[in-house]
Amino acid sequence: MVLKKYFTTSEVFAFLDLETTGGNAAYDRITEVGIRFWQNDEIIDEYQTLVNPETRISPFIESLTGISNAMVADAPVFAEIADDLKEKLEGVIFVAHNARFDYSFVKSEFRRLGQAFSAPVLCTVKLSRHLYPEFRRHNMDALITRHGLAQVQRHRAMGDVSAMFEFFHHAMTDKGRERFDEALRYLLKRPSVPSHLPPDILSDLPHSPGVYRFYGENDVLLYVGKSTNIQQRVASHFSGDHNTNKGVRISESLRRVDWTQTAGELGALLLELKQIKSLSPLFNRRSRAAKTLVSIELAANHAGYLQARLVREIEPHRLGDYYGLFRSKKDAERALSGIAQKNDLCNKLLGLEPEREGPCFQRTLGRCKGACDGGEDVVRYNLRAQIGFHGLRLRTWPWQGPVGVVERDQRTGTTDILVIYNWLHITTVHHEDELQDISVRGASVTFDLDSYKLVVKALMGQDGRQLKVIELPGIGEPEVLMP
Repeated sequence: MVLKKYFTTSEVFAFLDLETTGGNAAYDRITEVGIRFWQNDEIIDEYQTLVNPETRISPFIESLTGISNAMVADAPVFAEIADDLKEKLEGVIFVAHNARFDYSFVKSEFRRLGQAFSAPVLCTVKLSRHLYPEFRRHNMDALITRHGLAQVQRHRAMGDVSAMFEFFHHAMTDKGRERFDEALRYLLKRPSVPSHLPPDILSDLPHSPGVYRFYGENDVLLYVGKSTNIQQRVASHFSGDHNTNKGVRISESLRRVDWTQTAGELGALLLELKQIKSLSPLFNRRSRAAKTLVSIELAANHAGYLQARLVREIEPHRLGDYYGLFRSKKDAERALSGIAQKNDLCNKLLGLEPEREGPCFQRTLGRCKGACDGGEDVVRYNLRAQIGFHGLRLRTWPWQGPVGVVERDQRTGTTDILVIYNWLHITTVHHEDELQDISVRGASVTFDLDSYKLVVKALMGQDGRQLKVIELPGIGEPEVLMP
């Protein structure tokens, strides 16, 4: 009767271990499943089966687990055991050692069948860290040695399940049921945290805008992200399913998190962009800074028709004379081709065909109205060209000089004033008094396509924000360089 007061008496705990063809749940497959079900201090069921992974098992994995291609040749595929397995795991607490790995594989296998799977998860690595924080290592071999657990057949599903189950009971006895149940309550309620991070990492993170950085072994920068709430965003990384290759690799590699707070979203966006391009984190897939930018300029030819040419030397003070910013000549030509098709423009005048006497090739096919040979009215052609290119026209800087964009975080009371000129972030100060002491005259900054798009969207109100802007004519004007 006394046992009923404890947390662990009514719930069913499913101690589960998988063997797989590799470590990536996105494309590796399960080869063996072992589960021990425990409730009210009793083992109530066990389940074990080999699984045909429908792919080859590598010699390395075979030597590690002892599971060969021949052994799984006649085993059921996952689809054949899915219904039975899902029924057995319904309503249980999913327990595994380094549970993120096993849980992601089970979810991925069900996802391949078009089915969802979820369960509350208890990781015995984290349980060991919580109950025995004085020790550095918490892998299964370390636990067997440290706590004198029985030797088992390692890297086979039921062998690892037995070791995990024995550790669970050893810790329950060693620490006492009240302390043990308290640990279970804490781990099952708290957000998931990768096992190599401190359990209380989330409590250190601010609920404010900024940029966060994930580091791996040897302090290698893995990932840079931004959020209006750093703590909430990082927690969402940790609670994700990690079914993608990137998610699994980041989780397994993560050793340290740090962050930089900002007063607002624009500051966070600009800092994230700058750090991705300058620090080259391993798992960010955004493009690096372009070595050169290509734009399109329109000018009337000798007959008065607007003719397009590609330019690499862009004058920042006359951005409104250019159309589009492209990372390569090929990208610019692709845009020109699309505009020509949608607006019946001449490929020859757009520079898509070589200069030669006579009409363009599209004219001979009836797809050009004759601007190339004087057969179309100049005014009508130019109006159509202006309409076709209008959406690509770059924004001319609307202020006389640099401006300060003021962002304030009401939660922390901090203020950032982002000094911006020609759509580029020059520097940041934190009080209007500091503006009296800065000068950007003579400084140089390189024009950046992504920064241009981001700042235009923010300052022109295209993202729905109303930002306070202060004109700063007294601080000079930096030189804007094109890449």
